[in-house]
Amino acid sequence: MKHFIVACALALPLVAGLAHAGGVDRLKAFIAGAKTAEADFSQTVADKTGRVTQQASGRMAFARPGKFRWDYTAPYEQVIVGDGVKLWLYDADLEQVTVKSLGDVIAGTPAALLAGDNSIEKYFTLKNAGEAGGLEWLEATPKNKDTTFERIRMGFKGDVLAQMELDDFFGQRTTLKLSRFVRNPTIAPSRFTFTPPKGADVIDE
Repeated sequence: MKHFIVACALALPLVAGLAHAGGVDRLKAFIAGAKTAEADFSQTVADKTGRVTQQASGRMAFARPGKFRWDYTAPYEQVIVGDGVKLWLYDADLEQVTVKSLGDVIAGTPAALLAGDNSIEKYFTLKNAGEAGGLEWLEATPKNKDTTFERIRMGFKGDVLAQMELDDFFGQRTTLKLSRFVRNPTIAPSRFTFTPPKGADVIDE
C-alpha cells in the first residue's frame, strides 16, 4: 500500500548566530526566517524490525502559512497539495483524487511544524534531543494524540535541517533526507492549487 506522508520538510539554511544553539532554537529560527522553500527529498519507510518496506523520492515546496506541495516521481507518481483550505491527494496509477479539510489533517504533522503558523508550541511539546550521527536533534511530540505520528525528530547539521524521522503508532519510521534546497524562492500561487485531471475519481472526505 502506498504511503502518503502529509508533511512538509526540507533542508534549509537558518539565520546566523546558531553555532551553539540546540535543535529547538534552530527550528524557531527556521520558522522565523523561511517563508517559502523548495527541495528534493528521498523517503524511506521501515517497519518496527527495521526492515525497509517502501522507498520514494521527488520534489517539494511550501509557502507559509499552510500551503505546500509534494510531487512524488519515483517509484510511482503521486501529488499532495495543501492549498491553505483543503488537502488534495492524487494517485496517478489509481486515477483517484482524495480531498480533505486541511485543518483536520495538518495538526500534529511535519506540515504544522514547518508550513504552519508561528504557534508551534500550541500543538507540540519541543525538546532538544542531543547529538547523534553528526546531527543536532530536536524532538517534537504532538499534544493532540489523535494524529498519525507519535513523535517527530529533526536533525540539523550546522545551520541546515538535514533529516527528519517520523515515528507512527504502528512502530513504523519514515526517514526524509533533503537536498538541493532553495530558501525563500518566488513560487507562483498556482503551484499550491490543484485541479483534478479529467476522468479521475474524486473522493471528498
